Amino acid sequence: MIHIREDLRNIAIIAHVDHGKTTLVDGLLKQSGIFRDNQHVNDRVMDSGDLERERGITILSKNTAVHYNGVKINIVDTPGHADFGGEVERVLKMVDGVLLLVDSFEGTMPQTRFVLTKALGLNLKPIVVVNKIDRPDARPQEVLGEVLELFIELGADDEQLDFPVVYASAREGYATLDLNEKTSNLKPLFETIINTIPKPTGSLEEPLQFLVSSIDYNDYIGRIAIGRIERGTIKAGQTAALCRKDGSVDEVKISNLYTFEGLKRIGITSASLGEIVAISGIEDVNIGETICDLEKIEPLPFVDIDEPTISMTFSVNDSPFAGQEGTYVTSRHLRDRLFKELETNVSLRVEETDSPDSFKVYGRGELHLSILIETMRREGYEFQISKPTVVYKEIDGVKCEPVEYLIVDVPEDYMGVVMEKLGMRKSELINMASSAQGYMRLEFKIPARCLIGYRSELLTDTKGNGIMNHVFYGYESYKGDLTIRRRGSMIAWEEGETSVYGLYNAQERGTLFIEPGTRVYKGMIVGENAKQEDILINVCKKKHVTNIRAAGSDEALRLSPPTILSLEQALEFIADDELVEVTPKNIRLRKKALNGHKNK
Repeated sequence: MIHIREDLRNIAIIAHVDHGKTTLVDGLLKQSGIFRDNQHVNDRVMDSGDLERERGITILSKNTAVHYNGVKINIVDTPGHADFGGEVERVLKMVDGVLLLVDSFEGTMPQTRFVLTKALGLNLKPIVVVNKIDRPDARPQEVLGEVLELFIELGADDEQLDFPVVYASAREGYATLDLNEKTSNLKPLFETIINTIPKPTGSLEEPLQFLVSSIDYNDYIGRIAIGRIERGTIKAGQTAALCRKDGSVDEVKISNLYTFEGLKRIGITSASLGEIVAISGIEDVNIGETICDLEKIEPLPFVDIDEPTISMTFSVNDSPFAGQEGTYVTSRHLRDRLFKELETNVSLRVEETDSPDSFKVYGRGELHLSILIETMRREGYEFQISKPTVVYKEIDGVKCEPVEYLIVDVPEDYMGVVMEKLGMRKSELINMASSAQGYMRLEFKIPARCLIGYRSELLTDTKGNGIMNHVFYGYESYKGDLTIRRRGSMIAWEEGETSVYGLYNAQERGTLFIEPGTRVYKGMIVGENAKQEDILINVCKKKHVTNIRAAGSDEALRLSPPTILSLEQALEFIADDELVEVTPKNIRLRKKALNGHKNK
Protein backbone atom coordinates (compact mmCIF):
# COMPACT_ATOMS: atom_id res chain seq x y z
CA MET A 1 0.00 0.00 0.00
CA ILE A 2 1.34 3.44 -0.98
CA HIS A 3 1.51 5.89 1.90
CA ILE A 4 1.71 9.71 1.53
CA ARG A 5 3.34 11.81 4.28
CA GLU A 6 1.19 14.98 4.47
CA ASP A 7 3.22 16.26 7.45
CA LEU A 8 6.68 16.26 5.82
CA ARG A 9 8.62 18.04 3.04
CA ASN A 10 12.32 17.56 2.14
CA ILE A 11 14.12 20.36 0.27
CA ALA A 12 17.67 21.41 -0.58
CA ILE A 13 18.76 25.00 -1.13
CA ILE A 14 21.04 25.25 -4.17
CA ALA A 15 22.75 28.30 -5.66
CA HIS A 16 25.98 29.90 -6.80
CA VAL A 17 28.36 31.00 -4.04
CA ASP A 18 27.34 34.24 -2.25
CA HIS A 19 23.75 34.30 -3.51
CA GLY A 20 22.39 34.05 0.04
CA LYS A 21 21.58 30.38 0.75
CA THR A 22 22.82 30.32 4.33
CA THR A 23 21.26 33.71 5.13
CA LEU A 24 17.90 32.47 3.84
CA VAL A 25 18.11 29.42 6.13
CA ASP A 26 18.74 31.86 9.02
CA GLY A 27 15.49 33.64 8.15
CA LEU A 28 13.49 30.40 7.87
CA LEU A 29 14.82 29.21 11.25
CA LYS A 30 14.10 32.50 13.01
CA GLN A 31 10.58 32.88 11.60
CA SER A 32 9.54 29.29 12.32
CA GLY A 33 9.94 29.92 16.06
CA ILE A 34 12.85 27.50 16.56
CA PHE A 35 14.79 29.97 18.72
CA ARG A 36 13.68 31.47 22.04
CA ASP A 37 12.91 35.19 21.86
CA ASN A 38 15.92 36.05 24.03
CA GLN A 39 18.34 33.56 22.42
CA HIS A 40 21.49 35.03 20.82
CA VAL A 41 21.93 33.66 17.28
CA ASN A 42 24.92 34.28 15.01
CA ASP A 43 24.41 35.42 11.42
CA ARG A 44 24.82 32.57 8.89
CA VAL A 45 24.31 30.20 11.80
CA MET A 46 24.62 27.12 9.56
CA ASP A 47 28.25 27.92 8.63
CA SER A 48 29.64 26.38 11.79
CA GLY A 49 33.26 25.71 10.74
CA ASP A 50 35.98 28.31 11.43
CA LEU A 51 37.02 28.37 7.78
CA GLU A 52 33.39 28.74 6.68
CA ARG A 53 32.86 31.73 8.97
CA GLU A 54 36.13 33.42 7.96
CA ARG A 55 35.66 33.03 4.23
CA GLY A 56 31.88 33.48 4.24
CA ILE A 57 31.38 30.26 2.26
CA THR A 58 29.69 26.93 2.91
CA ILE A 59 32.04 23.94 2.58
CA LEU A 60 30.03 21.06 4.05
CA SER A 61 26.32 20.56 3.51
CA LYS A 62 24.25 20.92 6.70
CA ASN A 63 20.87 19.55 7.78
CA THR A 64 18.23 21.45 9.69
CA ALA A 65 14.45 21.34 10.08
CA VAL A 66 11.67 23.86 10.73
CA HIS A 67 7.95 23.48 11.43
CA TYR A 68 5.24 25.49 9.71
CA ASN A 69 1.49 24.95 10.26
CA GLY A 70 1.97 21.37 11.43
CA VAL A 71 4.31 20.41 8.57
CA LYS A 72 7.96 19.56 9.21
CA ILE A 73 10.29 20.94 6.53
CA ASN A 74 13.71 19.25 6.40
CA ILE A 75 16.20 21.68 4.83
CA VAL A 76 19.64 20.84 3.46
CA ASP A 77 21.96 23.83 2.98
CA THR A 78 24.49 23.00 0.22
CA PRO A 79 27.84 24.55 -0.80
CA GLY A 80 27.94 26.94 -3.76
CA HIS A 81 31.53 26.40 -4.93
CA ALA A 82 32.04 23.98 -7.81
CA ASP A 83 34.92 22.37 -5.91
CA PHE A 84 32.43 21.02 -3.37
CA GLY A 85 30.14 19.67 -6.09
CA GLY A 86 30.46 16.18 -4.61
CA GLU A 87 28.70 17.51 -1.52
CA VAL A 88 25.82 18.89 -3.60
CA GLU A 89 25.30 15.76 -5.69
CA ARG A 90 24.90 13.33 -2.84
CA VAL A 91 22.67 15.46 -0.61
CA LEU A 92 20.22 15.89 -3.49
CA LYS A 93 19.43 12.17 -3.04
CA MET A 94 17.75 13.02 0.28
CA VAL A 95 15.21 15.55 -1.04
CA ASP A 96 12.14 15.80 -3.30
CA GLY A 97 12.57 19.40 -4.41
CA VAL A 98 14.99 22.33 -4.49
CA LEU A 99 14.94 26.07 -3.85
CA LEU A 100 17.09 27.49 -6.65
CA LEU A 101 18.38 30.79 -5.29
CA VAL A 102 19.54 33.48 -7.74
CA ASP A 103 21.00 36.91 -6.92
CA SER A 104 18.71 39.63 -8.36
CA PHE A 105 21.77 41.53 -9.66
CA GLU A 106 24.34 38.87 -10.64
CA GLY A 107 21.83 36.54 -12.28
CA THR A 108 22.70 33.00 -13.34
CA MET A 109 26.35 32.07 -12.72
CA PRO A 110 28.47 28.97 -13.53
CA GLN A 111 27.51 27.19 -10.33
CA THR A 112 23.80 27.96 -10.86
CA ARG A 113 24.10 25.98 -14.09
CA PHE A 114 26.00 23.14 -12.37
CA VAL A 115 23.59 22.61 -9.45
CA LEU A 116 20.50 23.01 -11.62
CA THR A 117 21.82 20.36 -14.07
CA LYS A 118 22.16 17.93 -11.15
CA ALA A 119 18.70 18.74 -9.74
CA LEU A 120 16.92 18.41 -13.11
CA GLY A 121 18.79 15.15 -13.76
CA LEU A 122 17.32 13.72 -10.54
CA ASN A 123 13.81 14.98 -11.50
CA LEU A 124 13.53 17.24 -8.46
CA LYS A 125 10.76 19.86 -8.34
CA PRO A 126 12.28 23.38 -8.49
CA ILE A 127 11.10 26.62 -6.84
CA VAL A 128 13.00 29.69 -8.09
CA VAL A 129 13.80 32.29 -5.43
CA VAL A 130 15.08 35.63 -6.78
CA ASN A 131 16.99 36.88 -3.74
CA LYS A 132 18.40 40.29 -2.70
CA ILE A 133 15.54 42.29 -4.25
CA ASP A 134 16.36 45.08 -1.75
CA ARG A 135 19.63 45.80 -3.61
CA PRO A 136 19.61 49.26 -5.25
CA ASP A 137 20.93 47.69 -8.50
CA ALA A 138 18.46 44.75 -8.47
CA ARG A 139 17.04 43.66 -11.86
CA PRO A 140 14.69 40.81 -10.86
CA GLN A 141 12.68 40.60 -14.11
CA GLU A 142 15.77 40.34 -16.32
CA VAL A 143 17.27 37.74 -13.98
CA LEU A 144 14.07 35.68 -14.14
CA GLY A 145 14.42 35.72 -17.95
CA GLU A 146 18.01 34.43 -17.61
CA VAL A 147 16.82 31.62 -15.32
CA LEU A 148 14.12 30.58 -17.80
CA GLU A 149 16.70 30.53 -20.63
CA LEU A 150 18.97 28.33 -18.48
CA PHE A 151 16.12 25.86 -17.78
CA ILE A 152 15.38 25.60 -21.53
CA GLU A 153 19.09 25.25 -22.39
CA LEU A 154 19.46 22.40 -19.88
CA GLY A 155 16.54 20.54 -21.44
CA ALA A 156 13.95 20.93 -18.65
CA ASP A 157 10.58 19.29 -19.42
CA ASP A 158 7.24 21.15 -19.42
CA GLU A 159 6.51 20.28 -15.81
CA GLN A 160 9.91 21.53 -14.63
CA LEU A 161 9.50 24.73 -16.68
CA ASP A 162 6.27 25.47 -14.83
CA PHE A 163 8.16 26.55 -11.70
CA PRO A 164 6.78 28.95 -9.08
CA VAL A 165 8.78 32.16 -8.48
CA VAL A 166 9.25 33.83 -5.10
CA TYR A 167 10.99 37.22 -4.73
CA ALA A 168 12.87 37.63 -1.45
CA SER A 169 15.35 39.50 0.65
CA ALA A 170 16.91 36.87 2.89
CA ARG A 171 18.84 39.52 4.82
CA GLU A 172 15.72 41.58 5.57
CA GLY A 173 13.62 38.44 6.14
CA TYR A 174 10.70 38.93 3.74
CA ALA A 175 9.34 37.23 0.60
CA THR A 176 6.62 38.09 -1.91
CA LEU A 177 4.97 36.48 -4.95
CA ASP A 178 4.43 39.87 -6.61
CA LEU A 179 7.10 42.59 -6.80
CA ASN A 180 4.41 45.27 -6.32
CA GLU A 181 3.24 43.76 -3.02
CA LYS A 182 5.39 44.52 0.02
CA THR A 183 5.39 41.94 2.85
CA SER A 184 7.11 41.77 6.22
CA ASN A 185 7.87 38.04 6.55
CA LEU A 186 8.76 34.81 4.72
CA LYS A 187 5.21 33.39 4.87
CA PRO A 188 4.77 33.35 1.03
CA LEU A 189 7.94 31.24 0.76
CA PHE A 190 6.84 28.77 3.47
CA GLU A 191 3.47 28.35 1.74
CA THR A 192 5.03 27.90 -1.71
CA ILE A 193 7.28 25.14 -0.28
CA ILE A 194 4.32 23.30 1.27
CA ASN A 195 2.13 23.63 -1.84
CA THR A 196 4.83 22.82 -4.43
CA ILE A 197 7.36 20.34 -3.05
CA PRO A 198 6.13 16.74 -3.51
CA LYS A 199 5.12 14.88 -0.33
CA PRO A 200 7.28 11.83 0.46
CA THR A 201 5.48 8.70 -0.79
CA GLY A 202 6.23 5.01 -0.47
CA SER A 203 5.46 1.96 1.58
CA LEU A 204 5.22 2.08 5.37
CA GLU A 205 4.43 -1.63 5.83
CA GLU A 206 7.30 -3.04 3.76
CA PRO A 207 10.72 -3.73 5.35
CA LEU A 208 13.21 -0.90 6.00
CA GLN A 209 15.37 0.70 3.31
CA PHE A 210 17.69 3.63 4.20
CA LEU A 211 20.28 5.30 1.95
CA VAL A 212 23.40 6.84 3.55
CA SER A 213 24.02 10.19 1.80
CA SER A 214 26.31 11.91 4.27
CA ILE A 215 28.72 11.04 7.10
CA ASP A 216 29.42 13.10 10.20
CA TYR A 217 31.92 12.32 12.93
CA ASN A 218 31.78 12.88 16.67
CA ASP A 219 34.67 12.12 19.06
CA TYR A 220 32.25 10.64 21.61
CA ILE A 221 29.97 8.47 19.48
CA GLY A 222 32.11 7.93 16.36
CA ARG A 223 30.70 7.87 12.83
CA ILE A 224 27.19 9.15 12.24
CA ALA A 225 25.34 8.15 9.06
CA ILE A 226 22.83 10.69 7.72
CA GLY A 227 20.28 9.82 5.10
CA ARG A 228 16.66 9.31 4.19
CA ILE A 229 14.29 6.44 4.94
CA GLU A 230 13.12 5.26 1.50
CA ARG A 231 10.56 2.79 2.88
CA GLY A 232 9.41 1.20 6.14
CA THR A 233 10.34 2.19 9.69
CA ILE A 234 13.66 2.35 11.56
CA LYS A 235 14.02 1.82 15.31
CA ALA A 236 16.82 2.61 17.76
CA GLY A 237 18.45 -0.63 18.99
CA GLN A 238 17.38 -2.77 16.02
CA THR A 239 19.71 -5.04 14.03
CA ALA A 240 19.81 -4.51 10.27
CA ALA A 241 21.78 -5.39 7.15
CA LEU A 242 24.43 -3.01 5.80
CA CYS A 243 24.80 -3.42 2.00
CA ARG A 244 28.28 -2.30 1.02
CA LYS A 245 29.38 -0.90 -2.35
CA ASP A 246 31.41 -4.04 -3.13
CA GLY A 247 28.27 -6.19 -2.84
CA SER A 248 29.01 -7.71 0.60
CA VAL A 249 26.44 -7.56 3.42
CA ASP A 250 27.16 -7.17 7.17
CA GLU A 251 24.81 -7.48 10.12
CA VAL A 252 24.91 -4.25 12.17
CA LYS A 253 23.17 -2.77 15.20
CA ILE A 254 21.67 0.72 15.16
CA SER A 255 22.60 2.14 18.59
CA ASN A 256 20.98 5.57 18.48
CA LEU A 257 18.62 7.41 16.19
CA TYR A 258 18.39 11.20 15.82
CA THR A 259 16.16 13.63 13.98
CA PHE A 260 16.92 17.29 13.15
CA GLU A 261 15.14 20.15 14.92
CA GLY A 262 16.54 23.62 14.22
CA LEU A 263 20.29 23.35 14.82
CA LYS A 264 20.08 20.38 17.18
CA ARG A 265 19.95 16.63 16.80
CA ILE A 266 17.20 15.16 18.98
CA GLY A 267 17.32 11.50 20.07
CA ILE A 268 14.24 9.51 19.00
CA THR A 269 13.13 5.86 19.29
CA SER A 270 11.77 5.39 15.76
CA ALA A 271 11.19 7.16 12.44
CA SER A 272 9.43 6.18 9.24
CA LEU A 273 9.21 6.68 5.49
CA GLY A 274 10.49 9.98 4.04
CA GLU A 275 12.17 11.25 7.23
CA ILE A 276 15.82 12.42 7.18
CA VAL A 277 17.60 10.94 10.21
CA ALA A 278 21.06 10.36 11.67
CA ILE A 279 22.21 6.94 12.94
CA SER A 280 25.11 6.15 15.26
CA GLY A 281 26.69 2.83 16.24
CA ILE A 282 27.90 1.54 12.86
CA GLU A 283 31.67 1.97 12.88
CA ASP A 284 32.70 1.63 9.24
CA VAL A 285 29.59 2.77 7.38
CA ASN A 286 30.27 4.72 4.17
CA ILE A 287 28.47 7.15 1.89
CA GLY A 288 26.34 5.44 -0.77
CA GLU A 289 25.64 2.29 1.26
CA THR A 290 22.15 1.00 2.10
CA ILE A 291 20.86 -0.09 5.51
CA CYS A 292 17.94 -2.47 5.12
CA ASP A 293 15.90 -5.14 6.86
CA LEU A 294 17.62 -8.50 7.40
CA GLU A 295 14.58 -10.23 5.85
CA LYS A 296 14.65 -8.22 2.62
CA ILE A 297 18.13 -7.19 1.47
CA GLU A 298 17.80 -4.70 -1.40
CA PRO A 299 20.57 -2.11 -1.91
CA LEU A 300 19.55 1.24 -3.42
CA PRO A 301 21.42 2.79 -6.38
CA PHE A 302 23.61 5.80 -5.47
CA VAL A 303 24.48 8.88 -7.52
CA ASP A 304 27.81 8.70 -9.37
CA ILE A 305 30.11 11.37 -7.92
CA ASP A 306 32.00 13.36 -10.57
CA GLU A 307 35.64 12.37 -10.89
CA PRO A 308 38.49 14.56 -9.51
CA THR A 309 40.09 16.88 -12.08
CA ILE A 310 43.25 18.04 -10.28
CA SER A 311 46.03 16.41 -8.25
CA MET A 312 48.84 17.47 -5.90
CA THR A 313 51.58 15.57 -4.11
CA PHE A 314 51.55 15.89 -0.30
CA SER A 315 54.88 14.94 1.28
CA VAL A 316 56.68 15.06 4.61
CA ASN A 317 58.44 18.39 5.24
CA ASP A 318 62.20 18.02 4.67
CA SER A 319 63.26 21.69 4.72
CA PRO A 320 65.97 22.94 7.14
CA PHE A 321 63.15 24.19 9.42
CA ALA A 322 61.28 20.85 9.41
CA GLY A 323 59.68 19.75 12.68
CA GLN A 324 60.12 23.12 14.43
CA GLU A 325 56.53 24.41 14.18
CA GLY A 326 54.16 21.45 13.75
CA THR A 327 52.83 18.80 16.11
CA TYR A 328 52.27 16.08 13.48
CA VAL A 329 55.30 15.83 11.19
CA THR A 330 55.91 12.15 10.28
CA SER A 331 54.74 10.22 7.21
CA ARG A 332 52.53 8.04 9.44
CA HIS A 333 50.72 11.14 10.76
CA LEU A 334 50.27 12.46 7.22
CA ARG A 335 49.04 9.11 5.86
CA ASP A 336 46.53 8.55 8.68
CA ARG A 337 45.10 12.06 8.34
CA LEU A 338 44.66 11.87 4.56
CA PHE A 339 42.96 8.46 4.70
CA LYS A 340 40.70 9.69 7.52
CA GLU A 341 39.59 12.56 5.25
CA LEU A 342 38.42 10.02 2.64
CA GLU A 343 35.72 8.81 5.04
CA THR A 344 33.70 12.04 4.81
CA ASN A 345 35.09 13.79 1.70
CA VAL A 346 33.53 11.87 -1.21
CA SER A 347 35.17 13.76 -4.09
CA LEU A 348 38.69 13.12 -2.78
CA ARG A 349 41.09 10.31 -3.80
CA VAL A 350 44.41 9.46 -2.12
CA GLU A 351 47.08 7.21 -3.64
CA GLU A 352 50.33 5.96 -2.14
CA THR A 353 53.45 6.63 -4.26
CA ASP A 354 56.82 4.88 -4.68
CA SER A 355 58.10 6.96 -1.76
CA PRO A 356 56.70 6.21 1.73
CA ASP A 357 56.92 9.97 2.48
CA SER A 358 54.69 11.17 -0.40
CA PHE A 359 51.01 10.77 -1.27
CA LYS A 360 49.15 11.79 -4.40
CA VAL A 361 45.87 13.56 -3.54
CA TYR A 362 43.16 14.10 -6.17
CA GLY A 363 40.37 16.69 -5.77
CA ARG A 364 37.73 18.68 -7.61
CA GLY A 365 39.76 21.89 -7.87
CA GLU A 366 42.33 24.12 -6.20
CA LEU A 367 39.85 25.41 -3.61
CA HIS A 368 38.75 21.89 -2.67
CA LEU A 369 42.36 20.89 -1.94
CA SER A 370 43.42 24.20 -0.39
CA ILE A 371 40.57 23.94 2.17
CA LEU A 372 41.90 20.48 3.12
CA ILE A 373 45.45 21.89 3.40
CA GLU A 374 44.30 24.84 5.54
CA THR A 375 42.25 22.55 7.80
CA MET A 376 45.20 20.20 8.33
CA ARG A 377 47.54 23.10 8.99
CA ARG A 378 45.24 24.41 11.75
CA GLU A 379 45.14 20.95 13.31
CA GLY A 380 48.94 21.08 13.76
CA TYR A 381 50.17 19.23 10.66
CA GLU A 382 53.38 20.17 8.86
CA PHE A 383 54.02 19.04 5.27
CA GLN A 384 54.81 20.25 1.76
CA ILE A 385 52.81 20.34 -1.46
CA SER A 386 53.70 20.29 -5.15
CA LYS A 387 52.23 22.43 -7.92
CA PRO A 388 48.65 21.38 -8.86
CA THR A 389 48.43 19.33 -12.07
CA VAL A 390 45.33 18.30 -14.00
CA VAL A 391 44.13 14.72 -14.40
CA TYR A 392 44.14 13.55 -18.04
CA LYS A 393 41.87 10.77 -19.37
CA GLU A 394 41.95 8.62 -22.45
CA ILE A 395 38.55 8.53 -24.17
CA ASP A 396 38.24 6.35 -27.33
CA GLY A 397 42.02 6.36 -27.73
CA VAL A 398 42.26 10.18 -27.61
CA LYS A 399 44.09 12.06 -24.83
CA CYS A 400 41.52 14.30 -23.15
CA GLU A 401 41.79 17.01 -20.50
CA PRO A 402 39.31 18.70 -18.11
CA VAL A 403 37.78 21.93 -19.46
CA GLU A 404 36.24 24.67 -17.32
CA TYR A 405 33.34 27.01 -18.09
CA LEU A 406 34.64 30.47 -17.11
CA ILE A 407 32.71 33.71 -16.59
CA VAL A 408 34.71 36.94 -16.24
CA ASP A 409 33.05 40.26 -15.31
CA VAL A 410 35.33 43.21 -16.18
CA PRO A 411 35.00 46.97 -16.76
CA GLU A 412 34.88 47.69 -20.52
CA ASP A 413 38.29 49.44 -20.46
CA TYR A 414 40.06 46.21 -19.49
CA MET A 415 38.18 43.87 -21.82
CA GLY A 416 40.91 43.86 -24.49
CA VAL A 417 43.75 42.80 -22.22
CA VAL A 418 41.62 40.07 -20.59
CA MET A 419 40.63 38.60 -23.98
CA GLU A 420 44.24 38.76 -25.18
CA LYS A 421 45.63 36.99 -22.08
CA LEU A 422 42.90 34.32 -22.10
CA GLY A 423 43.47 33.81 -25.84
CA MET A 424 47.12 32.98 -25.07
CA ARG A 425 45.80 30.46 -22.53
CA LYS A 426 43.88 28.53 -25.23
CA SER A 427 40.42 29.75 -24.22
CA GLU A 428 37.43 29.84 -26.56
CA LEU A 429 35.01 32.78 -26.27
CA ILE A 430 31.41 31.50 -26.14
CA ASN A 431 29.41 34.57 -25.24
CA MET A 432 29.83 38.28 -24.57
CA ALA A 433 27.21 40.62 -23.11
CA SER A 434 27.13 43.95 -21.33
CA SER A 435 26.31 43.52 -17.66
CA ALA A 436 25.43 46.44 -15.35
CA GLN A 437 27.29 49.71 -14.65
CA GLY A 438 29.89 49.65 -17.42
CA TYR A 439 30.90 46.02 -16.90
CA MET A 440 31.13 43.37 -19.64
CA ARG A 441 30.44 39.68 -19.00
CA LEU A 442 32.70 37.36 -21.01
CA GLU A 443 32.04 33.59 -21.11
CA PHE A 444 34.76 31.13 -22.13
CA LYS A 445 35.61 27.46 -22.35
CA ILE A 446 39.19 26.96 -21.17
CA PRO A 447 41.41 23.97 -20.27
CA ALA A 448 41.67 23.65 -16.47
CA ARG A 449 45.49 23.61 -16.58
CA CYS A 450 45.51 26.98 -18.39
CA LEU A 451 43.51 28.56 -15.54
CA ILE A 452 46.10 27.70 -12.88
CA GLY A 453 47.79 30.95 -11.91
CA TYR A 454 45.42 33.19 -13.90
CA ARG A 455 43.47 34.75 -11.00
CA SER A 456 46.39 36.90 -9.79
CA GLU A 457 47.13 37.94 -13.39
CA LEU A 458 43.49 39.02 -13.87
CA LEU A 459 43.60 41.17 -10.73
CA THR A 460 46.85 42.82 -11.90
CA ASP A 461 45.53 43.42 -15.44
CA THR A 462 42.21 44.91 -14.24
CA LYS A 463 43.61 46.85 -11.23
CA GLY A 464 41.56 44.65 -8.90
CA ASN A 465 38.25 45.15 -10.75
CA GLY A 466 37.94 41.80 -12.53
CA ILE A 467 35.77 39.01 -11.10
CA MET A 468 36.06 35.40 -12.30
CA ASN A 469 33.98 32.30 -11.61
CA HIS A 470 34.41 28.89 -13.18
CA VAL A 471 32.87 25.44 -13.06
CA PHE A 472 33.83 22.05 -14.51
CA TYR A 473 32.45 21.73 -18.05
CA GLY A 474 33.63 18.29 -19.19
CA TYR A 475 36.52 16.46 -20.83
CA GLU A 476 37.65 17.49 -24.33
CA SER A 477 40.60 16.47 -26.53
CA TYR A 478 44.01 17.86 -25.48
CA LYS A 479 44.45 21.45 -26.69
CA GLY A 480 48.24 21.39 -27.12
CA ASP A 481 51.20 22.64 -25.09
CA LEU A 482 50.96 25.94 -23.28
CA THR A 483 53.75 28.52 -23.40
CA ILE A 484 53.22 31.40 -20.99
CA ARG A 485 56.17 33.60 -20.15
CA ARG A 486 56.64 33.07 -16.43
CA ARG A 487 58.75 35.29 -14.24
CA GLY A 488 61.56 33.74 -12.24
CA SER A 489 61.94 33.42 -8.47
CA MET A 490 64.27 35.27 -6.12
CA ILE A 491 65.99 32.65 -3.96
CA ALA A 492 67.69 33.16 -0.59
CA TRP A 493 71.33 32.16 -0.83
CA GLU A 494 72.05 31.42 2.83
CA GLU A 495 70.28 30.64 6.10
CA GLY A 496 69.73 33.57 8.46
CA GLU A 497 67.44 36.45 9.31
CA THR A 498 66.45 39.01 6.68
CA SER A 499 67.73 42.57 7.13
CA VAL A 500 66.37 45.89 5.87
CA TYR A 501 69.63 46.46 3.98
CA GLY A 502 69.52 43.06 2.25
CA LEU A 503 65.84 43.43 1.30
CA TYR A 504 66.36 47.00 0.07
CA ASN A 505 68.93 45.78 -2.46
CA ALA A 506 66.65 42.84 -3.41
CA GLN A 507 63.50 44.88 -4.03
CA GLU A 508 65.06 46.57 -7.07
CA ARG A 509 65.07 43.15 -8.77
CA GLY A 510 61.36 42.34 -8.37
CA THR A 511 58.53 41.84 -5.85
CA LEU A 512 59.32 40.66 -2.30
CA PHE A 513 57.19 38.12 -0.40
CA ILE A 514 58.80 38.58 3.05
CA GLU A 515 59.46 41.25 5.69
CA PRO A 516 62.64 42.21 7.59
CA GLY A 517 63.39 39.90 10.54
CA THR A 518 62.05 36.76 8.78
CA ARG A 519 64.05 33.53 9.16
CA VAL A 520 65.02 32.11 5.77
CA TYR A 521 67.08 29.15 4.55
CA LYS A 522 69.19 28.50 1.46
CA GLY A 523 66.87 27.64 -1.47
CA MET A 524 63.79 29.36 0.02
CA ILE A 525 61.88 31.64 -2.38
CA VAL A 526 61.74 35.22 -1.07
CA GLY A 527 60.18 37.02 -4.04
CA GLU A 528 59.37 37.14 -7.75
CA ASN A 529 62.09 38.26 -10.14
CA ALA A 530 61.05 40.88 -12.72
CA LYS A 531 62.85 38.80 -15.40
CA GLN A 532 62.32 35.23 -16.58
CA GLU A 533 65.23 33.51 -14.85
CA ASP A 534 65.67 32.59 -11.17
CA ILE A 535 68.29 34.58 -9.22
CA LEU A 536 70.12 33.94 -5.96
CA ILE A 537 69.99 36.89 -3.62
CA ASN A 538 71.51 37.70 -0.23
CA VAL A 539 68.59 39.04 1.83
CA CYS A 540 70.42 38.62 5.16
CA LYS A 541 73.25 40.98 4.17
CA LYS A 542 74.18 43.52 6.85
CA LYS A 543 75.78 46.89 6.15
CA HIS A 544 79.48 47.08 7.06
CA VAL A 545 80.05 49.64 9.79
CA THR A 546 83.03 51.46 8.27
CA ASN A 547 81.93 54.91 9.27
CA ILE A 548 80.40 55.41 12.73
CA ARG A 549 78.24 58.35 11.62
CA ALA A 550 76.66 56.35 8.81
CA ALA A 551 75.73 53.40 11.03
CA GLY A 552 72.19 54.69 11.64
CA SER A 553 71.42 55.42 8.00
CA ASP A 554 69.85 51.95 7.68
CA GLU A 555 66.65 53.48 9.06
CA ALA A 556 66.53 55.83 6.08
CA LEU A 557 66.19 52.91 3.60
CA ARG A 558 62.58 52.75 2.44
CA LEU A 559 61.12 49.30 1.75
CA SER A 560 58.02 48.81 -0.37
CA PRO A 561 55.39 46.73 1.46
CA PRO A 562 55.91 43.04 0.55
CA THR A 563 53.25 40.94 -1.19
CA ILE A 564 52.26 38.33 1.41
CA LEU A 565 50.87 35.34 -0.51
CA SER A 566 47.82 33.42 0.69
CA LEU A 567 47.84 29.62 0.42
CA GLU A 568 45.89 29.69 -2.89
CA GLN A 569 48.21 32.38 -4.31
CA ALA A 570 51.27 30.36 -3.27
CA LEU A 571 49.92 27.25 -5.02
CA GLU A 572 49.25 29.31 -8.15
CA PHE A 573 52.71 30.95 -8.07
CA ILE A 574 55.02 27.94 -7.78
CA ALA A 575 56.64 26.32 -10.81
CA ASP A 576 57.12 22.57 -11.41
CA ASP A 577 60.50 22.55 -9.61
CA GLU A 578 59.13 24.34 -6.52
CA LEU A 579 57.11 23.40 -3.42
CA VAL A 580 54.91 25.09 -0.81
CA GLU A 581 55.96 24.29 2.76
CA VAL A 582 52.96 24.43 5.11
CA THR A 583 53.21 24.58 8.92
CA PRO A 584 50.74 25.76 11.59
CA LYS A 585 52.63 29.08 11.77
CA ASN A 586 53.97 29.74 8.25
CA ILE A 587 53.50 29.21 4.53
CA ARG A 588 56.89 29.22 2.78
CA LEU A 589 57.86 28.71 -0.86
CA ARG A 590 61.01 26.77 -1.73
CA LYS A 591 62.91 25.07 -4.52
CA LYS A 592 62.66 21.26 -4.59
CA ALA A 593 66.48 21.09 -4.84
CA LEU A 594 67.69 23.57 -2.21
CA ASN A 595 71.33 23.53 -3.43
CA GLY A 596 70.62 23.27 -7.12
CA HIS A 597 71.13 26.96 -8.01
CA LYS A 598 74.32 28.66 -9.07
CA ASN A 599 74.31 32.45 -9.06
CA LYS A 600 73.88 33.71 -12.61
